[in-house]
Amino acid sequence: MQILKSINIVLEKATVFGDLIIEDNKIKHVIKKGDFRQGTDILIPGFIDIHIHGGYSYDAMDGTREAVEGLATNLVKEGTTSFLATTMTQSNANITKALTAIGEYYLDQNVNASRLLGAHLEGPYVNKKAAGAQPREYIKNPDISEFHQWNEASGNIIKKVSLAPENDQNFEFIRYLKENSIIPSIAHTTASYQTAAKAIEAGASSFTHTFNAMTPLHHRDVGVVGAALLHRNVVSEFIGDKVHLSLEAMKLLIKNKTYLNVILITDSMRNKGLKEGISELGGQTVYIKGNEARLKDGTLAGSILKMIDGYRILINDLKLPFYKASHIASLNPAKSLSLETKLGSIKEGKDADLVLLSPDLEIKKTFVNGKLVYQN
Repeated sequence: MQILKSINIVLEKATVFGDLIIEDNKIKHVIKKGDFRQGTDILIPGFIDIHIHGGYSYDAMDGTREAVEGLATNLVKEGTTSFLATTMTQSNANITKALTAIGEYYLDQNVNASRLLGAHLEGPYVNKKAAGAQPREYIKNPDISEFHQWNEASGNIIKKVSLAPENDQNFEFIRYLKENSIIPSIAHTTASYQTAAKAIEAGASSFTHTFNAMTPLHHRDVGVVGAALLHRNVVSEFIGDKVHLSLEAMKLLIKNKTYLNVILITDSMRNKGLKEGISELGGQTVYIKGNEARLKDGTLAGSILKMIDGYRILINDLKLPFYKASHIASLNPAKSLSLETKLGSIKEGKDADLVLLSPDLEIKKTFVNGKLVYQN
């Protein structure tokens, strides 16, 4: 049994002062002693990053167990206690190799690391005209047979697929994903509003990195961005780094969809946590400067955002209360994966995936499954 005493505890609808008891890897008791106290450490639910390619020199496309484990062991430093290893557009062989390695690690995970929940397939079923940093030469239309082989290679742990709905004939692939409890997410697309709406009707239940690589808002066709804003209950990922989105765009998204239907992601690449310079993404040279990662032509190539930095932006820049920020960074992604009874919030009976912050929001400790896995 562990007791975390005299701390602020961020619950689902409020922040209280008190103690928390961990027993048998679970949150056993939340003992409330009063209201939030300034100048006191803050306990929040661990972050769940459902869209992350890499960081700390590792990438999900490296195709080795060591790369997946290296990423997982470093993520706890930024408060991420669970994640989906995200692939990208590449050759069939490279995607198969990456998913095989992800699946192998999934079955035998490092208990001192962030928990791998599964895989997120971003591409190759996207639109060449909205490719962003996805290599165009490997982009193709959805193929259920091919996807089935990839999912088998992963051990059937693909939880989410980001795709362009306009290239999915009669939305057959979206329907297939929905029928198999895999999240179809609208991404890298030139679709009209009407096409996006029909994709949602067919089963699409998410927008990938909303605003980025999708049809913008226009007064005669509000596009995919308009679909994201109008379909409140279809969750929207967003990269909260103030590079991919302005603060105003984040405010607009949260105001329209409420804090219950948006998800903070990093979409980070291997250079997160490393020095500025030259890096790589999907076989392409990436230039890292400041807090930006770009291809030679200036195209944004993922991010180098850490979840704790995105969380700070929610608190400090957007002025959200802690409980709303923790929905966006923890509970909403858990809900999207149907894991909310186990993960995503501080509640008695849930897994003790927790992050202890200092009053100025620096990470002091990270717990995964009740185990202290990082201490600053």
